[in-house]
Amino acid sequence: MDEHLLRFKKDQKYLVFDYETCNLNLGLDSNKPWQLGFLTCKGNKILEKFDLMIAWDNINVSADAARITGFSKSKYNKLKKDPQKVLDIFEKHLYDESYMIMGHNILGFDVYIHNLHRKLLKKKPDYSYINRAIDTNCIARGLKNNIKYSKNTSLIDWQYKLLHHRTKGVKTNLKQLCKDNEIDFDETKLHDALYDVEKTFEVYNKMIWKIEI
Repeated sequence: MDEHLLRFKKDQKYLVFDYETCNLNLGLDSNKPWQLGFLTCKGNKILEKFDLMIAWDNINVSADAARITGFSKSKYNKLKKDPQKVLDIFEKHLYDESYMIMGHNILGFDVYIHNLHRKLLKKKPDYSYINRAIDTNCIARGLKNNIKYSKNTSLIDWQYKLLHHRTKGVKTNLKQLCKDNEIDFDETKLHDALYDVEKTFEVYNKMIWKIEI
């Protein structure tokens, strides 16, 4: 029987998240996260949506990042919230072990940005939720390269192997996955954190029927 597969777990809770940042350099403290979008979900249903702008002093969004993400300084200044309050709202769900933690390329980017968010607030790193992570980028690479998940290994180990797996001509960005799975999307909204997590969850709910996890 396949009741153990995630697609059949109608009561499974998910936290789907995405950070937008000043640039793409994971090694710089100045690469501050300025937007956090996340969903709380149950089964294939969205329960809550959060779109949070994070207030920092001396924020410097690069011209490239602003162009890609549609960063608006006036909107940011109007909606920004205290970084600690944003973190508290997010981590209330993140460290709740009843949630699977999901995102697109979270293992390659967003988990590090979350911990940069903590570092900027003088908190220690805490990656303890990683074993509950599902990265749709990794799942897509498994599907497109016919690299199947085996119950003999952990899901997180399988995903980390795929995170670094590159095949020429194989695209697994969110835009491509929406196309592959016949999901309507507005390209001008991609890279807005809340829009991205909504599309990521749609992609996941298509892919979960194509892979045995």
